[in-house]
Amino acid sequence: MNVRNAVALVAATFLLHGCIWAPGQHMSTNSLMRSADENSRVDIVPITPKQIAMDKAAAATAALPPELLSYKPEPYRIGAGDTLYITVWDHPELTSPAGAQQQTQANGRLVRSDGTLFYPYVGELKVSGLTIEELRKAISDKLAKYVEKPQVDVNIVGYGSQRITFQGAFVKTDPQPMTAVPTTLAQAVGSAYVNVPLADLSGLVLTRDGHDYHIDLDALTNGQKIGEDIYLKPDDHLFLPYNDRHEMYVIGEVNRPSVLSFKTTDMTLTQALGRAGGLNPTTSKGKSVYVIRGLKDSDTVKGTVYQLDARSPDAFILADQFKVKAGDVVFVGPAGVTRWNRFLTQLLPLSSIITNAASAQYNLDH
Repeated sequence: MNVRNAVALVAATFLLHGCIWAPGQHMSTNSLMRSADENSRVDIVPITPKQIAMDKAAAATAALPPELLSYKPEPYRIGAGDTLYITVWDHPELTSPAGAQQQTQANGRLVRSDGTLFYPYVGELKVSGLTIEELRKAISDKLAKYVEKPQVDVNIVGYGSQRITFQGAFVKTDPQPMTAVPTTLAQAVGSAYVNVPLADLSGLVLTRDGHDYHIDLDALTNGQKIGEDIYLKPDDHLFLPYNDRHEMYVIGEVNRPSVLSFKTTDMTLTQALGRAGGLNPTTSKGKSVYVIRGLKDSDTVKGTVYQLDARSPDAFILADQFKVKAGDVVFVGPAGVTRWNRFLTQLLPLSSIITNAASAQYNLDH
C-alpha cells in the first residue's frame, strides 16, 4: 500500500462516516417539514406565543363534570352502626340511664344492624334512613303519651354507617366516616395525606355510583379553587395512582440525559431541561430543541413534534410557559461541530493505522 492509496482510503472513510453520522445524530427541521404531510405520522408545531395561548385556552375549557360541581349534600341519614345520644330535658332517667357521671358514649344508643334501636316508652323504633330531625319528632310524638310536652334532642356521637374509601398513593387509606357536616373533596384528601413524592397528582379518580370521574388534583390546588366546592357522597371511592409509570425523557445534547418522574401537570420545558442539567453549551444546537409527543398512542393517531428555537431572545419565556406531559421525549440536537468532533474521534484511530501502514511500506521500498 503506497501513500497515495492510503490518502484515498482516508478520503473514502471520511465520506462514509459523513453519511453515517448525519441520520443518527441530527434531526433536520427541513426534512421534518417535508415529511409532515397527510401521510406522515407527525405534525410539526413551532413553539410560539400563539401556540402557548392556544394550549392555555384548551386547558381552561377542560372543566370538571357538571354533575360533580352541582351536587349538594342531603341532610345526614342515620344508619346501622351509628351511635345516638338522645336527650329528654328534665328527665335524666331517660337521657342518662347509665348515670350522669358516665361519659356521653356510655349513654349512647347503637343503631343495630337491622336499622332499629330500643328506647324506653317508645319501644323498638326503625331509625335507619331517618334524618336527625325526623327521628327527634318521632320520639317526641311517642313520648307525648307518657311525658307532658317532651323536649327531645338527638345527636350522633358515633358515625359508622356511611364511609368514603381510599386506595393508592395516600398515607392513610383507612375509610373515613361521613358525618352530619358535609365533607368536601379537599377535606377528605387532606385527611388521608397524599404521599407527594410517589403520587401522580394529576390522575385522581373519583368513583361514584358506578362512574369514574378523572380529576387533576394538582390543578385544583393551583389557582382554580374548585376543590372546596366538590362535595362527596356516601360510598364514594378515591383512587390516587402512583407516578412510577408516568415518566418523560430528556435525551440528546444535555448535561445529564434523564428519565423524569412525572407527578403534576405543571412541569414546563424549562424545568425539564433544568433537571437534566441544561443544554450542553459546547455540543448542543440551540435551534434543535424538540418535544416529541403522542407517537406511541396509536398507528392511526398522529404524533406531534414541537420545536423551540432556543436562540430566540424570548425562548426562555416560551420554554417556561410550555407544559410538558407524561410520555413526552425532549430531544436536544447536536451542533455541527459536535458531529465533526465525533467523526474525528472515530476517524483518528483508523488514520493512525493507515499512517503506520504507509510508513512501513515506505521503509520497505527504501
